[in-house]
Amino acid sequence: MKRRTLVRAALALAVAAIAVPAAVLAPYALRVRHVAADPAHGFRADFYLYVPPAVRAAARAAPAAILVQPNNSGITTDDDAKQRRDAWWMGFGRKPLADRLGVVLLVPAFPRRATDWRVYTHALDRDVLTTDRPDLARLDLQLVAMIDRARADLAAAGVPTRDRVLLQGFSASGMFANRFTALHPARVLAVAAGSPGGWPIAPVAAYAGEPLPYPAGIADLDSLAGAPFDTAAYRRVPQLVVMGDRDDNDGLDFEDGWDRDAAARVERLFGRTPVERWSRAESLYRAAGADARFVLVAGVGHDRRRLQDRSTRFIEDVLRR
Repeated sequence: MKRRTLVRAALALAVAAIAVPAAVLAPYALRVRHVAADPAHGFRADFYLYVPPAVRAAARAAPAAILVQPNNSGITTDDDAKQRRDAWWMGFGRKPLADRLGVVLLVPAFPRRATDWRVYTHALDRDVLTTDRPDLARLDLQLVAMIDRARADLAAAGVPTRDRVLLQGFSASGMFANRFTALHPARVLAVAAGSPGGWPIAPVAAYAGEPLPYPAGIADLDSLAGAPFDTAAYRRVPQLVVMGDRDDNDGLDFEDGWDRDAAARVERLFGRTPVERWSRAESLYRAAGADARFVLVAGVGHDRRRLQDRSTRFIEDVLRR
């Protein structure tokens, strides 16, 4: 009898071990949509689209906002399935945020190749704008194409959306969000960039008589991106740049994200650490007329979770306007 009770208890635990994760995953897994790469329409990577039930319910009242969360796996691999899997889980992790904000969530599954590790795709570095590899080139334009595809599909499903998107990211994806905004400000409703690699792109072409080429600044955006910097549109974008005052994760130290000469120039002009550069970056944004809020959080290192609430409240404020 005692043995039978133990067996039943073990079976109950096994069922619970399966049922509980399934119950947690199901609200996302059953609603997230996987959109396959479509080179003919401008994007060579897959993406994931999650629409909270409340967004569908409110679709007739007002267009929904799309929140773009660039993917950032932290690994280089030539196995695209690993990046897709990481992007799926990133979407799962941001699902509560999409539910709280009442927005559609879009997560791209951009590759980050081991065979071309210097092209730091997830940070939208300079190499992304110069490489001739079609799968890695101009991920900013690939993301624009993904957004356009998502908006068209949602409209066909009875969910109209705003013509500009929200962006948020942290670390490499914070760099992507920050830099995408400089490249395509007319497409951005607001952006929250957490710890963007030690230096947010300066919305100026030069400092102290020295040019600031991308991604230090915007000196050569015209030649790199094929269009001049849109100052008027950029000034209309509310921005949050947030970082912990104990954050020593400096993207300038790594050759996959920065050319040595460009990194050395930023360090010489603005400081050797992310915190030392902080106030100088803020002053450049202010001088450029950007609608940017710089927040340095005491006692926090390179920790997305401890900074997320500030990004969430910022986006909520934007959506209430």
